[in-house]
Amino acid sequence: MRELETVEQTTGPDPRATVIWLHGLGADGHDFEPIVPQLVLPEAGDVRYVFPHAPVRPVTINGGMPMRAWYDIVSIDSRPPSDQTGIEESAAAVLRLIEREVERGILPARMVLAGFSQGGAIALHLGLRYPETLAGVMGLSTYLLMPDRLAGERSAANENTSLFLAHGTLDPVVPFIAGERSREFLAEHGYPIEWHSYPMPHAVCPEEIDDIRHWLSQRLAVA
Repeated sequence: MRELETVEQTTGPDPRATVIWLHGLGADGHDFEPIVPQLVLPEAGDVRYVFPHAPVRPVTINGGMPMRAWYDIVSIDSRPPSDQTGIEESAAAVLRLIEREVERGILPARMVLAGFSQGGAIALHLGLRYPETLAGVMGLSTYLLMPDRLAGERSAANENTSLFLAHGTLDPVVPFIAGERSREFLAEHGYPIEWHSYPMPHAVCPEEIDDIRHWLSQRLAVA
């Protein structure tokens, strides 16, 4: 997979932390740009937000229509996703974004990996396996990919990294129970989780943004 194109915003001239934020199925890197002004984090100093564009690929569940997607989705049910190749390719591409941030002077401990829906699934998948400690991992309206493989692939470096998980109770796209089951599975495996639910569909609400801002402030606070 070629290098991901990205949209970037910084909250000041000297970024001291990075949030890499992955969009959902069919959207693009511009999807969460408007949220940046609502995430003022004075405790963190200047922050760089990196919003990558997923590759365009056919998506089976949408009749094979090409769209931006981190991996193919064959069906929405309880079976594990069949596109393991797409998942691993996208995780590797996001890993290169982390490496690029390191080259720009941001340590992994000053990075948060975040995502919404399909993007959140990739953020969790990579974040739990990344070999260096991250500041945090955030999954919004999402689910855990290939949980049966986590025990053998998890990274000890992020076993104590805070996970922010949030889901809408009225979500018709990624059912609320999928988020709950992912939370329960991760909690059973010892991960520290900050869990939030909101009476909303497959979306982000103002209360959630406030909770995200508070969590990011804690994770990225400069000593």
